[in-house]
Amino acid sequence: MSNVGVQTTEISPATIESQKLYQSLGLSDDEYQLIKNEVLGRLPNYTEVGLFSGMWSEHCSYKNSKPVLKKFFSKGKRVVKGPGEGAGIIDIGNGQGVVFKAESHNHPSAVEPFQGATTGVGGILRDIFSMGARPIASLDSLRFGTPRTAADRYLISQVVAGIAAYGNCIGVPTVGGDIAFDDAYSQNPLVNVMCVGLMDLDKIQVGAAAGVGNSIIYVGAKTGRDGINGASFASAQFDSEHESQRSAVQVGDPFTEKLVMEACLEISTNHADALIGMQDMGAAGLVSSSAEMGSKAGGNGMILDLDLVPQREADMTPFEMMLSESQERMLLCVKNGYEEEVLAVFAEYGVEAVNIGHVTDNDHYQLIHHGEIVADVPVDALASQAPVYHRESKIPARIEQASATQFVPDISSATEVLQQMLAQLTIASKESLYETYDSQVQTNTLVKPGSDAAVIRVRHHDKALAMTTDVNGRYLYLNPRVGGQMAVAEAARNIVASGALPLGITDCLNFGNPEKPEQFYELDQAVQGMSEACEMFETAVISGNVSLHNEFNDVPIYPTPMVGMVGLIQGLKHITTQDFKQAGDFVYVIGQTYNDFNGSEIQKMQTGKVSGQLFDFDLDNELKMQNLVTQAIQNDLLNSAHDVSEGGLIVAIAEATFKNQLGVNLTSELTVRQFFAETQSRFVVSVSPENKVAFEQLVGDDATRLGQVTDDDHLHVTAQDGAFDLAVSQALNIWKGALPCSLK
Repeated sequence: MSNVGVQTTEISPATIESQKLYQSLGLSDDEYQLIKNEVLGRLPNYTEVGLFSGMWSEHCSYKNSKPVLKKFFSKGKRVVKGPGEGAGIIDIGNGQGVVFKAESHNHPSAVEPFQGATTGVGGILRDIFSMGARPIASLDSLRFGTPRTAADRYLISQVVAGIAAYGNCIGVPTVGGDIAFDDAYSQNPLVNVMCVGLMDLDKIQVGAAAGVGNSIIYVGAKTGRDGINGASFASAQFDSEHESQRSAVQVGDPFTEKLVMEACLEISTNHADALIGMQDMGAAGLVSSSAEMGSKAGGNGMILDLDLVPQREADMTPFEMMLSESQERMLLCVKNGYEEEVLAVFAEYGVEAVNIGHVTDNDHYQLIHHGEIVADVPVDALASQAPVYHRESKIPARIEQASATQFVPDISSATEVLQQMLAQLTIASKESLYETYDSQVQTNTLVKPGSDAAVIRVRHHDKALAMTTDVNGRYLYLNPRVGGQMAVAEAARNIVASGALPLGITDCLNFGNPEKPEQFYELDQAVQGMSEACEMFETAVISGNVSLHNEFNDVPIYPTPMVGMVGLIQGLKHITTQDFKQAGDFVYVIGQTYNDFNGSEIQKMQTGKVSGQLFDFDLDNELKMQNLVTQAIQNDLLNSAHDVSEGGLIVAIAEATFKNQLGVNLTSELTVRQFFAETQSRFVVSVSPENKVAFEQLVGDDATRLGQVTDDDHLHVTAQDGAFDLAVSQALNIWKGALPCSLK
């Protein structure tokens, strides 16, 4: 785990075994014995131990999660490329594909927040353009503890600054995401980044290195000693001893990445005949990209000459070169005889590119350093034959013993509780953070951050892509399976509310230690719940990332499987946003409201924790409500649509008044408490008077008319047993001011 690469390879294989030095690199005793006795039939040297430590880390091999990931629904009639490549691809018609994936950079961001976040953005961009796609947007899903100290505020500000710095410099708009605050993340923040790209489907590239004699070309920045064995660092338990481990964190340079990206896109567009495969050097750096490319080809091996690897620092050892995670680097497999053509393209862009090896006719992965073979291992043993563990699963006591009784909010003044709710950091406006992001570079952003989903136009076509990230870890803490369903459902509601058809998802599965049965249960159940929802909505899982061991001093985060979803809007006139548009429009809630409070924002606000059994959720009803909204939008009946989520119906109504500062005068049979319930499958919509009859005929009993939008600065909602009465401008000031105030 430590930056032991600086020790050089002089440590003898016998010393590595006798002193169990492999343990500090993340390998277990059993794994070491497997390498020694079954894979190699001899003692591995220090470099070889390093190769296995990186490739057999959870981050690269998914050794604890593979049996769970197989449960995902990953098929679909639009899926072109599913899990297993740099990113997944979905057909959006007209010969085009949308390409997307998400990645986590949690531990690096906890240690070095600016560089951790920056390099998370850089890495996910490379995953997209390695497929031959141009990145068109990025989103971020962030989880922090409540900012109480200067250190908390520094962490938050630096993560946000890191995301902004990279995206703004490289010219990819940051268009959306979600940010939540809970003490469960105070020592282990989550920094998940999603990137969306667009491509012509006849230009797809894959990360394979096939064909004996074909060349392996290293492209991009020089290799340094930053991020050495970062994959093992990202896959290990986190505690106070690891807080200072900056050596495992990479350093980003977006200006270099911009040149690498443009050169790689030119190769895949105009020199496709020369290219066999392309992959980014991400987790575990040069070893993962090369070994994975070799293994995917099947039956071939690879030989690399490390003396040819461009190096930023003197006297780097083979261990350091192979496991460095220096950024802005790609690996290409190029047809024999085409090398000069490819190298000339990179030279034109001022990007370093060097032929460092070639594909061989055996299955061996060999490294040469100073003329000697310093590693010789079967390529599949590194990439596709890592051990797989079927972990024990056990229901956590808190779930088994949870009370079915729903929390009852304490409300003496409806208006005061609404004011308190709007100031909760998870609900409050995040504008003070995302205003640092350039959301309009490339000039295709049609809906900027702040609505349910961001929307990006597809140039030269009457269509657009909607995108969002979502998950509520509190729900999963109470019931991981149902909470997993809800995470996918809320993402789909956001996509539907924007006027789009949900297409598919990517994910970042952020969980604790899978070797602990109760935490493995959370992972396994969450994936099953997510998969059930994905199948219901026909949104295949096409890519993703697993981030386990998110614990600090043995205390895990909430189970937090971030869902990134993309949808297709056919016809730009159907783009819909959450804000009320004009006075006189009728306001409806689609879906029924029940006394659903366990795991809710109001329970957390009033008790300081979430507890009890999670409330019920019905996937069939969810799909029915989404389809109603889709039909209403397709029939041009809605002026706005907003999904109801954290904080309940009254928060959704308030949020819809803010942008245009329109008031509402509404009346409901619901109790004041029920206005804070977090019952799923609901939308707040507004309908112009001329569409009222048609809308009511469409929705029938599934929607309730509450009242009308007004042109005065007044939010007035009469419930069965009380009323909310507040100036919209005052509510807006509370909502916009809470986060900046807490970060000062």
